[in-house]
Amino acid sequence: MKRPVQTLLLTLTGLGLLHTALFTDTYLRYVKAGLRPLLIASGVVLLLLGLAAAASRDGHDDAAHGGHGHDHGHSRTPRIAWLLFLPALSLLLYAPPALGAYTAARSNSKPVTVQKGFDPLPATSPVPLTLTDFTKRVQQDRSRAVRSRTVKLTGFVTPDAQDDGWYLTRIIFTCCAADSQTVKVRMYGTEAPPADTWLAVTGTWHPRGTLGTRSAEAALDVTATQEIAQPVNAFTDDLPLTPS
Repeated sequence: MKRPVQTLLLTLTGLGLLHTALFTDTYLRYVKAGLRPLLIASGVVLLLLGLAAAASRDGHDDAAHGGHGHDHGHSRTPRIAWLLFLPALSLLLYAPPALGAYTAARSNSKPVTVQKGFDPLPATSPVPLTLTDFTKRVQQDRSRAVRSRTVKLTGFVTPDAQDDGWYLTRIIFTCCAADSQTVKVRMYGTEAPPADTWLAVTGTWHPRGTLGTRSAEAALDVTATQEIAQPVNAFTDDLPLTPS
């Protein structure tokens, strides 16, 4: 790859990373929030490398014009190299869509870790729970505290490819989109809303299997749904940071 192409690619990539991490929340579609400082640092390094390469080239050109320089870069830039500009430009001009129902329908569910004890549920109704906490309560809480309790879960809609049912879903980043995992709770009692719609869903545990054991299905009999905006912390299974 010729040096001018390298210089431009480094500069564009650095600017794209800085734009994404400093001035937008777009980076949260691809990495966890804690990696933002690393993205900013990477953007700064790439930008400085690009500027240094440009300055070095200017100096080389000046020396060459002085009388004894020779251009050893006669080889053409491989066509495949130009494709590297597409992801660099996308950081500046067009952000690829976030992971959603298409990915969730084709990925394995995140294994739910074993929890030895559970605190009493608060007296408030409905009880706000994450999808992971609800699944743990249904399958591991021997006190069966969620029986007949109204809970409120938040996620996006993933249609069931096998039938007309649907799941409330969260995609969870351990580090970034490449290692994402999915947690889903089956919904009963209402038709499937459009895929990728973010909802706050209220309901009670759908009795299937023995509550408090692995045979219990993580499922909800829906009593109400409310469409919400995608929360800031969309790729965690935390309770939303934005009001519903």
